Amino acid sequence: MNATTTATQGTAKHGGSAADIADWRPEDNAFWEGTGKKVAYRNLWISIPALLCGFAVWGMWGIIAVQMLNLGFPFTQDELFTLTAIAGIAGATMRIPASFLIRLAGGRNTIFLTTSMLLAPAIGTGIVLQHKDWPLWAFQLMALWSGVGGGNFASSMSNISGFFPKRLQGTALGLNAGLGNFGVTTMQIVIPLVMTVPLLGAFGGEPMTLLKDSGWIFGKIAAGTPTWVQNAGFAWVFSLVPLGALCWFGMNNLKTVSPKSGSPIVAFAKITYLYTLAFVPTIFMLWLYLPKPTGLGLLNMWVAIPLDILMALAVMRLAAFGEMKEGVKKQFAIFKDKHTWSLTALYIVTFGSFIGFSMALPLSMKVIFGVSHVPDANGVMQHTLNNPNAPTILAYAWIGPFVGAATRPIGGWISDKVGGSIVTQVITAVMALAAVAVGYVMMLAYGSATPEQYFPMFLGLFLVLFFASGIGNGSTFRTIGVIFDRTQAGPVLGWTSAVAAYGAFIAPVLIGQYIKAGAPQLAFYGFAVFYALCLVLNWWFYLRGNAYVKNP
Repeated sequence: MNATTTATQGTAKHGGSAADIADWRPEDNAFWEGTGKKVAYRNLWISIPALLCGFAVWGMWGIIAVQMLNLGFPFTQDELFTLTAIAGIAGATMRIPASFLIRLAGGRNTIFLTTSMLLAPAIGTGIVLQHKDWPLWAFQLMALWSGVGGGNFASSMSNISGFFPKRLQGTALGLNAGLGNFGVTTMQIVIPLVMTVPLLGAFGGEPMTLLKDSGWIFGKIAAGTPTWVQNAGFAWVFSLVPLGALCWFGMNNLKTVSPKSGSPIVAFAKITYLYTLAFVPTIFMLWLYLPKPTGLGLLNMWVAIPLDILMALAVMRLAAFGEMKEGVKKQFAIFKDKHTWSLTALYIVTFGSFIGFSMALPLSMKVIFGVSHVPDANGVMQHTLNNPNAPTILAYAWIGPFVGAATRPIGGWISDKVGGSIVTQVITAVMALAAVAVGYVMMLAYGSATPEQYFPMFLGLFLVLFFASGIGNGSTFRTIGVIFDRTQAGPVLGWTSAVAAYGAFIAPVLIGQYIKAGAPQLAFYGFAVFYALCLVLNWWFYLRGNAYVKNP
């Protein structure tokens, strides 16, 4: 039986299109070798660039905020940090409904629509960046909207998990997530490049003039250079349009995973409805959390995040109706399993660190190493002078996410060989030690008139953090694929990735707060304590003598 025959059977049994596959048995070696492998890998190779663009659109505000500082946008350092944090929390919250979308709407339907949805924040961001005089809320709205790209990860991983046998879960999920994560690196290289050219000619708007030196992968861009910052958004249209077509014509819905997805129009309605619901609690929480004039400033971060998660789950549960209601109810069963919660914590260590540091690193490097920290006559440290010897931030910011993404497939492959929990234990220990070291170096730099002397050590230690987090991303997802059955693995993958994605909110806020307080090292010492606690958790659940599941 070939893939075409299988797809045809799916059409006959379910009344769907030729993209619907009814017969799917990846654990059957004969089926896998004769039919399954070709179909599974085709879906994987299309999924990867779609996910890459999702990460790029989600993470672009980390680079845009740095360039807004260089271009003299009338916002404070704290306000620019909120842009990356808003994008981070929106993406994390969008992952909660996204983790349920594959079962409710089908893989092909979901990946096509959510990839196409990225066009809205890409074009919208290009428009608002042409107007320095627009209010802060306009930029915050675009940062919020870009969260759709972050949500796509949960549905993408849930989808790919259904195509592959358990023995290949680590490798397949590692490839999808690892190469998809290259969207962060791609964005950090592409955006500084496209800002230097009139990408769309007369249709792309007028350039602005750099007020401070900037940079990209190949070096420094001098102050006074014309800059089309709006291209940071517009550039993604060139890849999103053909990718949408590729998803539609090349991917499949597995009816064994999504038996009641309905017609494409019905599926699209479900996706749009659930994604819209996710914005409601996020906007409400941000209104309570953000300082005036955008919000009320009533909540701190540690209250805001649990409130956002609980509201998102409650809205999904209460607002779902018809077949969706029953589907959501079944997916909520994952919360009764203790492994859902242990693996959520472990995935915060790995992916939470990766995406959080990716979001926060460029602006953090700018305000620590781009400034001369000198005491005034009273001995009070001042951080207001430009550092003429500062490293070119955008020439280095991409390296960490590149390392983290590149090592993720390796982590999945190694875990398939030796077991996921052993790998997770080793990398968590490495991350705890590296976090302490990074914090110490940041403290030295922030108290120095020549902080650039500490930059090589800072960057090297951060690369250790990214390397370890990338390996751990692969190992943790492999563990999920082994512990849970096929119907639950996808939602658990989505849920753990959703909670871990709040790292994209926590890291910019926490690091920004401690930099402002003059003690950036405390943020990283706190990360190290959390990593150490998760070492104990991983050992208790998966490595001790009477472990619940031995080294999955």
